[in-house]
Amino acid sequence: MSAKATSEATWVQDVLAAEGPVLVDFWAEWCGPCRMVAPVLDEIQSENAEKITILKLNVDENPQLAMQYQITSIPAMKVFVGGEVKQSIIGAKPKFALEQDLAAFIG
Repeated sequence: MSAKATSEATWVQDVLAAEGPVLVDFWAEWCGPCRMVAPVLDEIQSENAEKITILKLNVDENPQLAMQYQITSIPAMKVFVGGEVKQSIIGAKPKFALEQDLAAFIG
């Protein structure tokens, strides 16, 4: 199971109005570290599907959202709960480090 894509068109429904925590992975096709972290996020999603939803947002295709959430380097991940950013994670990390960062949501 891989993380589903979201966009400006589906943002409110997918992220802001979602039940439970949603991690949004802000990424781009040309970003090597983004490609490295993607399978790790897919694993975390499949192991914690009932606890957290993981979505991907391509910053090149959705520049307004990248600007709105002040994404200045990627990969950047933000956890939304009730439409608000509750946590930000910057940079590619190994699985155990991401799981530690997300412990409040998946623990």
